[in-house]
Amino acid sequence: MSDAGTPPRRLSLLERFSYGGGDLGYSLAYNMAGAFLLFYYTDVVQLPAEAVGTIFLVARLLDAVIDPLFGVAVDKTRTRWGRTRPYFLFTAVPYVLVFIAVFHVPDVSQGAQLAYAFVTFKLLGILMSAGSIPYTALMPMMTLRTDERLKLGGARSIGTSVSVILGTAATMPLVALFGGGDLQRGFTWTTVLFGAIALAALLMLFRNCRERYEDSAAPSFRVLPAIGQMLRNRAWLVCFGFCLLYFIRFGVMLGLTIFFAKDVIGKPWLIPVMLPMVSGGLLLAAFIAPPILARTGLRAGCVGAIAISLVLFFAMAMVDGAADWQIAGIGVPPLLLPYFLFSITTSITITAIFTMAAEAVDYHQWKHDARYEGLLSSGISVSTKVGMAIGSAAAAYGLAFANYDPANVSEAARADIRLAYYALPSILLGLQALIVLLWPMDDKSRFQNLIGKSGPLTAATQERA
Repeated sequence: MSDAGTPPRRLSLLERFSYGGGDLGYSLAYNMAGAFLLFYYTDVVQLPAEAVGTIFLVARLLDAVIDPLFGVAVDKTRTRWGRTRPYFLFTAVPYVLVFIAVFHVPDVSQGAQLAYAFVTFKLLGILMSAGSIPYTALMPMMTLRTDERLKLGGARSIGTSVSVILGTAATMPLVALFGGGDLQRGFTWTTVLFGAIALAALLMLFRNCRERYEDSAAPSFRVLPAIGQMLRNRAWLVCFGFCLLYFIRFGVMLGLTIFFAKDVIGKPWLIPVMLPMVSGGLLLAAFIAPPILARTGLRAGCVGAIAISLVLFFAMAMVDGAADWQIAGIGVPPLLLPYFLFSITTSITITAIFTMAAEAVDYHQWKHDARYEGLLSSGISVSTKVGMAIGSAAAAYGLAFANYDPANVSEAARADIRLAYYALPSILLGLQALIVLLWPMDDKSRFQNLIGKSGPLTAATQERA
């Protein structure tokens, strides 16, 4: 354990690996839900799309109230395991059990099924908040170094990409394997398997990651003034808005990709190709983003990545109806090349978001002489969930607006789905670029001396078991 006056030590590979695994543990359930819960509710359980969209929207909007409560709880928590780690330990099992329940809607009346869907989905969100908010709050407690935080952000992106691979590419093959033609049974056993993986990852997070730097302020503080300070933190506001728009776009594309592939392009086999490409992009970006962003700064790096992404997305729209390329006797749709490159460039920004969330804590300390890692992390969690809520609901409402009928998809419905798939993400990417231009901490050196003199940051006094 380093003293407050000594240079911060570098994190071990095991600690970075375990930190990245934490995102796998928390994201696997949400990525599977984001990719397939709309399909599961509408095609397997046969619930109406507009009702499902309302469930997604209302359940996640409630997180705007719930998440700050967990953030405040983290800032007030003091245990022998630290402030964040107890939440990983005590929420892991309930989170996994509720995840399994979400994809096991009983065969009862439609009204009862809708109520069950809302309650289980909301419980999943609550339990995710109870773990993911402390998880985000952990990074600024682990290290003060921006380069180390970028590495942790890269490790977290790897965990995210693995969760997307499992939650998208592996889901339907596993459903077919376990179900043997029974989709409900297949989804149930797939969630059991994924739940076991998530549980192992969360226990590794608890076991191997440590809090080394903490706010020495008293755990009792007035919540409303603290929230007011958070809303005056420019770095946090930029991170919140940037993250919100990212996950609105992600939710729209994740929800519509299945329908875009099978109904617009007319090639259902593209579903297990396009969805994993998102995770492939995340995985590659996890390695290339830290050195790029360290060199360019978060603001310029994100704007550049978004500009390239928009060009690639436009190129995809230009070729999505083109004849397949013949490669070694296999027909390959030309849209896959710009789509995969688009997945890489947009994924650079998610590594930036993880780092921005930690940097916003330093900015808060400089501006308000306190850190409140839990409260600030809860705000970012709200942006993630509300963004996914709006995006998922927009996808569902888009299907309802198009009068989507899985048994008889009209040409008008196909045209509406295609328009939504391209137009909404493009607009959202443009708004992201505008917001990140306001990021205040690319020249972090001018804050360092002030942060060092502000007082409340201390090295943790002991390694906690």
